[in-house]
Amino acid sequence: MFKRDASGVTRLGAKASRGTKPPLWRRFGLARIYGLLLLAALLSLRMSDPPVVEMLRAQSFDFYQRLKPREFTQQPVAIVDIDERSLETLGQWPWPRTRMAELVEKLRQMQVPAVAFDILFAEQDRLSPELVAQDNPSLSPQLREALAKLPSNDAVFAQAISRHRVILGQSSVRSIADNREDKRAMRDAPHAFLGPDPKPLMLNLPDVIQNRPEFEDAAMGRGVFTVLPDVDGVFRRIPLVMMVQDKVRLGLSVELLRIATGGRATAIRSDAAGIKRIDLARGVSVNTDNTGRVWPYFTHTQQARFVSVADIMEGKVNPQRLAGHLVLVGTSAVGLEDYRATPMNTLMAGVEIHAQVLENILSQSMLVRPNYAIAIELAVILSLGFFVVMLVPYLGARWSIIYALGLLGGYLFASWYVFANHRLLLDPVFPVASTMALFILMATTNYLREERRRRETRAAFGQYVSPALVDQLADDPARLELGGETRDLSVLFSDVRGFTAISESFKHNPQGLTELMNRFLTTMSNAILDHGGTIDKFMGDAVMAFWNAPLDVDNHELASCRAALAMIERVDALNDAVEDEAMLALAENPDRQLTIHRIDIGIGINSGSCVVGNMGSENRFDYTALGDTVNVASRLEGQSKPYGVKIVLGSSTAAAVENEMATLEIDQIRVKGKDEPERIFGLFGDKEKLEQTDFIAARALNRTMLSAYRTQDWSSAFEALEMLRELDDRVQLGLSEYLFIYETRIAEFRANPPGRHWDGVYTATSK
Repeated sequence: MFKRDASGVTRLGAKASRGTKPPLWRRFGLARIYGLLLLAALLSLRMSDPPVVEMLRAQSFDFYQRLKPREFTQQPVAIVDIDERSLETLGQWPWPRTRMAELVEKLRQMQVPAVAFDILFAEQDRLSPELVAQDNPSLSPQLREALAKLPSNDAVFAQAISRHRVILGQSSVRSIADNREDKRAMRDAPHAFLGPDPKPLMLNLPDVIQNRPEFEDAAMGRGVFTVLPDVDGVFRRIPLVMMVQDKVRLGLSVELLRIATGGRATAIRSDAAGIKRIDLARGVSVNTDNTGRVWPYFTHTQQARFVSVADIMEGKVNPQRLAGHLVLVGTSAVGLEDYRATPMNTLMAGVEIHAQVLENILSQSMLVRPNYAIAIELAVILSLGFFVVMLVPYLGARWSIIYALGLLGGYLFASWYVFANHRLLLDPVFPVASTMALFILMATTNYLREERRRRETRAAFGQYVSPALVDQLADDPARLELGGETRDLSVLFSDVRGFTAISESFKHNPQGLTELMNRFLTTMSNAILDHGGTIDKFMGDAVMAFWNAPLDVDNHELASCRAALAMIERVDALNDAVEDEAMLALAENPDRQLTIHRIDIGIGINSGSCVVGNMGSENRFDYTALGDTVNVASRLEGQSKPYGVKIVLGSSTAAAVENEMATLEIDQIRVKGKDEPERIFGLFGDKEKLEQTDFIAARALNRTMLSAYRTQDWSSAFEALEMLRELDDRVQLGLSEYLFIYETRIAEFRANPPGRHWDGVYTATSK
């Protein structure tokens, strides 16, 4: 068995050679242990079901309903609506109870089997005759006495209630103290428990506000119309049964149905998990969750459900419109503020929510969230999570993603399918989020493991190959093969001028020379790397670098020129720092003898097609560039010294940067080893320099001089040269050696003309 030591070298482990097995946790995999711990934590989180998990689950069910809302079909359910037109026609709310009595009587005459009020009548009618007499002492005694003898509005309304099947609504309160101290004893809804006692799981309200006693006594039923929102403020789950001070109460809609079908006792069926089903009438049952709540399957608001009170009072409604319908009296008037947020992402009148519950019950279209749903979801989390934990460490990134998408997509489709076809609610969020969390954990551990292996590769090979190549080998070990590719590169060579003299001055201090060169090469390297270059190699005091390999570099010619200018600038800064250090050392030890050499470099840059890749033998190779472009770049660096120009560019490089860099053509030469001539240029600065007036003038004079020189107009060439020299004396472009070369050539050609076939090309005799 093999393992890696600290240096990354693979060797035979002594303990492994004796057959010792690694610990169990290492064989199983630390990543899998972390995955199983996370899986256990996710299962615990789901079972505890904190509000955020509950909210996300509920909102996913809302999304399903918006994608596929319940199709509206007319059911024997109607809303008698106190709408805006009713308020305009019949006056502001609250109306006199005599008008409510008239409404009940009209509904009875229309053969409405039962009426439920989503309205609370908890106070006396302030418009009753006796109260009007009491509140208006200025009335004559006769009129006050006559009003007092009239029956109260509340008595008239109670009498109307007693003549029909009327269900009154009751509203919950936050605490017992919120209700009146003189409240009447709570009535128990007729019921029977079939199974274990579910009371501990049922919604428990501290108390309810009841209607006036005469109304409560006259009504055939009483239902709680309170609907509590979920944690996000959306009304999506409706309690059909609940507890109020240890009394079982029914919701308004199911109490209406119970009374309309004969008023038999409600059978509440339960098991160990809680309530399963409520039997409301013969053949009418509703499946609930374990607390006795249901998930209505909503439609959008439908005007077909509503009948305006004003139309009924004015006799505009055909009696057949409401005959045989279960009627809920409520309000949609905006000013009465009885609107609730619903899963349909719209506000809905509270009375319409109760009406939709009745429609769901009658059409058997209620959404189903059975008691065993959580068991299914936990099983899905466990199975998907275990699959991810066990297999992802074996799979590559591509197959891991494919399997993960397949598993999650399959479960999401199943969740949608059972909703769309069976109205079954299975949480699509938490199982998917749990699986994704496990997948991310396992993928992250895979990534960290690969990164560790790459670091080991870099540690093993970083001493022998370039950093760029190490990164490529870590990403793709298959590149450990000989071969290359053709790419367009910008190649840079730099060399130190007078390095022999510098070395000689350190002959008694070789460590000092090493330190100086390390600082110098670090300075050069940073300038190259900061501008996106790749360092090919160091050759003593020389550096070779290129751009556009192994990574693409946009406008690599410009990047190489900027790097060259940075190299010159940083070398000058290094020289100043070394000089300051030497002066400080001399001040501390005046008897010490110091020789300070300023480092001066020459740079050549050429751009063109090269072969770049792994070059060498099968046992030892390097990532480098080869080709004529590389050779010319090396020769251009050599020409920087005789021309006195620190940075020399080839023609292709200069053409690519002519609008971004300050360049001057300096000659057309045949470098050593080549027959084809090459136009060469000097680089003197960036765009700021290019746009200076003096440089623009210098470029124009230089072009004039070269044109006259190549046409053998020696007088004009010399005249332009002198003007350029005067300009250079003022602006310090550093052209003295360059101009001296041309001054010498012009003088020689004047004495010995080159002849009519001369092509103006200078042949370099040295590298």
